[in-house]
Amino acid sequence: MAAVEEKVPECSRGGAAAGKVAAPAATISGAVMEETADSPSTTAKASSKGIPIMTRAQRSHPLDPLSAAEIAVAVATVRAAGRTPEVRGSMRFVEVVLLEPEKNVVALADAYFFPPFQPSLLPRTKGGPTSIWIVELSEVHAATRGAHHRGKVISSEVVPDVQPAMDAMEYAECEATVKSFLPFIEAMKKRGIDDMELVMEDACALDAPSRRLGKPLIFCRTESDSPMENGYARPVEGIHIIVDMQNNVVTEFEDRKFVPLPPPDHLRNYTPGETRGGVDRSDVKPLIISQPEGPSFCIAGYFVEWQKWSFRIGFTPKEGLVLHSVAYVDGNRGRRPIAHRLSFVEMVVPYGDPNEPHYRKNAFDAGEDGLGKNAHSLKKGCDCLGFIKYFDAHFTNFTGGVETIENCVCLHEEDHGILWKHQDWRTGLAEVRRSRRLTVSFDGKIESEVKLTGILSLGALMPGEQRKYGTTIARSLYAPVHQHFFVARMDMAVDCKPNEAYNQVVEVNVKLESAGPNNMQNNAFYAEEKLLKSELQAMCDCDPSSARHWIVRNTRTVNRTGQPTGYKLMPGSNCLPFSLPEAKFLRRAGFLKHNLWVTSYKSDEIFPGGDFPNQNPRTHEGLATWVKKDRSLEETNIVLWYVFGITHIPRLEDWPVMPVEHSGFMLMPHGFFNCSPAVDVPPASDVDAKEAELPKDIQTELISKL
Repeated sequence: MAAVEEKVPECSRGGAAAGKVAAPAATISGAVMEETADSPSTTAKASSKGIPIMTRAQRSHPLDPLSAAEIAVAVATVRAAGRTPEVRGSMRFVEVVLLEPEKNVVALADAYFFPPFQPSLLPRTKGGPTSIWIVELSEVHAATRGAHHRGKVISSEVVPDVQPAMDAMEYAECEATVKSFLPFIEAMKKRGIDDMELVMEDACALDAPSRRLGKPLIFCRTESDSPMENGYARPVEGIHIIVDMQNNVVTEFEDRKFVPLPPPDHLRNYTPGETRGGVDRSDVKPLIISQPEGPSFCIAGYFVEWQKWSFRIGFTPKEGLVLHSVAYVDGNRGRRPIAHRLSFVEMVVPYGDPNEPHYRKNAFDAGEDGLGKNAHSLKKGCDCLGFIKYFDAHFTNFTGGVETIENCVCLHEEDHGILWKHQDWRTGLAEVRRSRRLTVSFDGKIESEVKLTGILSLGALMPGEQRKYGTTIARSLYAPVHQHFFVARMDMAVDCKPNEAYNQVVEVNVKLESAGPNNMQNNAFYAEEKLLKSELQAMCDCDPSSARHWIVRNTRTVNRTGQPTGYKLMPGSNCLPFSLPEAKFLRRAGFLKHNLWVTSYKSDEIFPGGDFPNQNPRTHEGLATWVKKDRSLEETNIVLWYVFGITHIPRLEDWPVMPVEHSGFMLMPHGFFNCSPAVDVPPASDVDAKEAELPKDIQTELISKL
């Protein structure tokens, strides 16, 4: 496989109209960034290949992700506001995130390309009580540091009895605290482990919002000189330990039950060849993806144009990838908005084993850790093929420093099989078009695909023990059953111009016609629509038996048949939690009780478990509470919350690392266009066809072998 990454030339993009919009009070105009060798200049350069980059004058936008310099300025501003040196030194920063402007401002920005303004920043600090600070920046230069910052604290608020997300530094400190605790060292010696360097510890959150506590899951490697060994193959059970992660002290400890360590499994490792004690297959030939004229997409900062699509790429510490202002340019109908903001806002993984410690494994990967902060750099082993555009992501670390995940997001085109094909049997003529999709990885119909892979979270068994709540993987080693749930938040804007809110949602079910005069052949069925008028009416579940789906429609824009234009949410495979209503994790994950929720847009309703789900036992926060207002869904700003999941019954083939399993859904046009928007896709060129041909000698060899 081959991936292409090039330093790309720039191209100009004409026709951008200047405009002016009144900015919210928390925003000001102007953002000056330092030019570097890799950043776009104001001079356009022509090129016959490469990724087109628009000129700098049109690059910035109020939704552009924060730069490293902006994060540094925000942190320095908050730190400088501390009353004493002790307060300033004890500040811990969990996240610095863009405070996005209201959607009507963004819509006007997209419509008129007005000159950029610099939005406020929202740092969340952790040092004693949790506090939220809003910082306004005036002018940020890439070289700005320390006392040279230009920031202004707009407000600060202490939020009682909440805990922000955990940080990697806290995990490391928690592990060190446990490994230096003498009673723990003695407990490990009872299990035959003297070398604490072999011990691994992953902290889980507890339901205790007033204190920052962690309960470690403990594992142990077998070889001290093998850092690539899969230590998760030897779980340590029977030890109860609670750590105060604010002060790095053990608050509870008990060696409750002696469970022998599972013996080393010779199939536990997954690294290449000899490093895992095996041999890699040798019959895999290189796969080269070639785009000799470069890709079909064009980029201006974080703004992407591809064929007739356009959108902006964003990135936050909690959500990871965010798509803003998704629209389609439809001939003389111009730019037609589809969605204002698309992202994954939570991932929950409940386990089905009622035994300690597995019933505690109910991770909220966005709210407790941050999907964005835990993203991987694609610099050392890319998940993408072809001609790739990479985007970096910047975050604050726990002490307020700035960290960068290089090549965090990749953008590339894929051949996706046949788009459409027809052959006329009378003439023998055939028309076929190849499907090409633009994939943004952290994927434009708009298809969202989640790929699940990773290492199973295992448990240890007593000799001869079997447990029905999981699958035995090796001797004394088993993998509990569990589920993976994802929440996609889709702030829709189907055919809505700036300041318009003309969307509604209908549920569609296929009905079987009753026997009688309307169904003399007993084969009749039809689609029946139901308008979801309010939020409490819009708590829905998938139903494959009725081919259930939902359509977001514009009530004032019609297609050529006079029907409202719309986009359809088409579910994929799905499930609901396999747990009783009283399950503890459902206190803060009530949003898992239905596959679809629909709300009227409110700017501070972003995360379905509330802003602070970490260690939160409360039941009155988040999506399940918001809908109790039962706001009207007729002609309003519609937000879809689609919850989809996978029930994972582990297999032996999932060990030592699980092959990718796919899940997701699609947003498909439903009467949005007057005909197929794909009819104008040109046929494959002769060059494409020739490149696809195998050399004659290889063809002959393959035929002879077959």
